[in-house]
Amino acid sequence: MKKIIIVAGGTGNLGARIVQELLEKGAIVRALVRPGSDSEKVQHLEKLGAEIIVITAWDVTTISHACKDVSCVVSALAGLREVIIDAQKILLDAAVQAGVPRFIPSDYSIDFTGLPAGSNRNLDLRREFHLYLDKAAIKATTVFNGAFTDMLTGQMPMILFKYKRVLYWGSADQQMDFTTIANTAQFTANAALDADTPRFLRIAGDQLSPRLMQTIAEKVSGNKYRLTRAGGLGLLSFLIKTGRIIAPGKQELYPAWQGMQYMHNMSGGKAKMKTIDNNRYPGIKWTNVNEVLKNYLSRQ
Repeated sequence: MKKIIIVAGGTGNLGARIVQELLEKGAIVRALVRPGSDSEKVQHLEKLGAEIIVITAWDVTTISHACKDVSCVVSALAGLREVIIDAQKILLDAAVQAGVPRFIPSDYSIDFTGLPAGSNRNLDLRREFHLYLDKAAIKATTVFNGAFTDMLTGQMPMILFKYKRVLYWGSADQQMDFTTIANTAQFTANAALDADTPRFLRIAGDQLSPRLMQTIAEKVSGNKYRLTRAGGLGLLSFLIKTGRIIAPGKQELYPAWQGMQYMHNMSGGKAKMKTIDNNRYPGIKWTNVNEVLKNYLSRQ
């Protein structure tokens, strides 16, 4: 009998990939969308084969009806407090009310279990939601994937291709965790169909330091890259505090200082995963940083 999985946030990049992976594995997927969702993205989910459920009122009663006979609710919602806490609480309560046995929250991040409170606003919101989630009558599983490897070619200012530099803070030998969006979606889909998942699952398509990143950048580009230390973690902390004062960005998901917080967490080593669960689901081909950079440079 096919399992029915609900995906909230399926119109996003990661969410759409999770929907596709689930469908390819033979699951029935119900994608929850709001009336104002991007029509092209909704049509894409329909073409993939997902059942589109338009939620006109984001409340427990409405969503619980959609959760009938569902084996797992997967959240891929993105946002700040009104989404990560408020909207996810309603989604969670609806799943519990409908008797759904499992819930995967929208974490998909560096491992924040060892980070001090206040060190990362976006992750603090997820930590706060966990306090509510862990008291709910449902089995929860978080997927930690480190940083998205895809960001190294754009949003994450570590490899500066134009200037042929690898920028880092703190130690050049601090290892960091990276996983592509595609691999994260593959693993999450497997986890959604797996009734015996633990509370936390940790994956990494690659684990490497800025120094190793420099070596890889030189290898795939054929050019000399310079390893450049931007400063120590103390300086980075100061810049984060200053940034929050002069450019608050309270309503922005990723203001500049938020990206600095992620970089501080990773560069300090407290987010480094000590164990990974890559082998839990055989068949996933893990994409490393070398492949991501090679593919990116081939298109330039």
